[in-house]
Amino acid sequence: MKAIVKKSRTFGGLALEEVPMPSINDNEVLVKIKKTAICGTDIHIYNWDAWAQKTIKPPMVIGHEFVGEVVEIGKNVINVKAGDLVSGEGHIVCGKCRHCITGHPHLCRQTLGKGVNMDGVFSEYVAYPASNLWLADPSIPLDIWSIMDPLGNAAHTALAFNVLGEDVLITGAGPIGLMSIPIVKRAGARHIVVTDINPMRLKMAKELGASAIVDVRSQTIEDAMNGLGMDEGFDVGLEMSGNATAFSNMVDSMANGGKIAILGILSPDTCPDWNKIIFNSLTLQGIYGRQMFDTWYRTSALLQSGLHAEISKIITHHFYYTDFQKGFDVMGAGESGKVILDWE
Repeated sequence: MKAIVKKSRTFGGLALEEVPMPSINDNEVLVKIKKTAICGTDIHIYNWDAWAQKTIKPPMVIGHEFVGEVVEIGKNVINVKAGDLVSGEGHIVCGKCRHCITGHPHLCRQTLGKGVNMDGVFSEYVAYPASNLWLADPSIPLDIWSIMDPLGNAAHTALAFNVLGEDVLITGAGPIGLMSIPIVKRAGARHIVVTDINPMRLKMAKELGASAIVDVRSQTIEDAMNGLGMDEGFDVGLEMSGNATAFSNMVDSMANGGKIAILGILSPDTCPDWNKIIFNSLTLQGIYGRQMFDTWYRTSALLQSGLHAEISKIITHHFYYTDFQKGFDVMGAGESGKVILDWE
């Protein structure tokens, strides 16, 4: 079968290779891939940056965002059957540690990632743990199911704190930041302000319901606050950029008692104004992945209530998997929302 592989340990790029068909064990299923989506993690692997060189062990099939059809099941599998449409949780946990057995597997310290620590889903077929699969409602477009992983990240972050009637600041208008806008809007946020430096993505943010957008190269968050008649700062912050300056600006813009959910991966030397965090009684919450499987339930319910129509606007490009290079080029240049690779 064909797969997109990180092959070299010495330089960047990916290759379309012929690899063996996967075999499944008693607790796995074989999934025929229909669509996959390119993630920022895949861009890091493609660029072969310092994180990728330290983490990835080539040769390896990459990718973790997908939707597909079950074509074979292991003898112990009872939650899905052949013919089912599925997406999947890409974090594989141990199932035995304190967090796993007490219902908090998203906190498992032995978590392994599909397409990061083991072969991923950018292939015609993939073996997948049945316990990590999510049955996909066929009334929701396949494109949406292929991005359930990052949409779950957005939902986990956006719903970390109560936003009903609150003013929300989102730093970073990448795909996950954009996805969070309609989520907090549906959850009852009053004002939603989004910051970035990418005009195309800021325009998308406005179209998705942001009350105000801020290109930080020429505007300030305070400008947006004044335009909205805000004088006490933001109640909730969603840090999606991984940019130290953006995080610092967020801390400066929070109301006393404000709460910040941090999904963006900040550099180790990031140094916010700790006096403001302490004396203004701010709460910081780190976010990693999705809550398994609470986030999946919540996100699926949001989709069934009509969220998919808004999220579909974030999908800007489709390429057949043999043209994957074009997808990586447009996404790496920051000229896209989500990029889908079609495998059928």
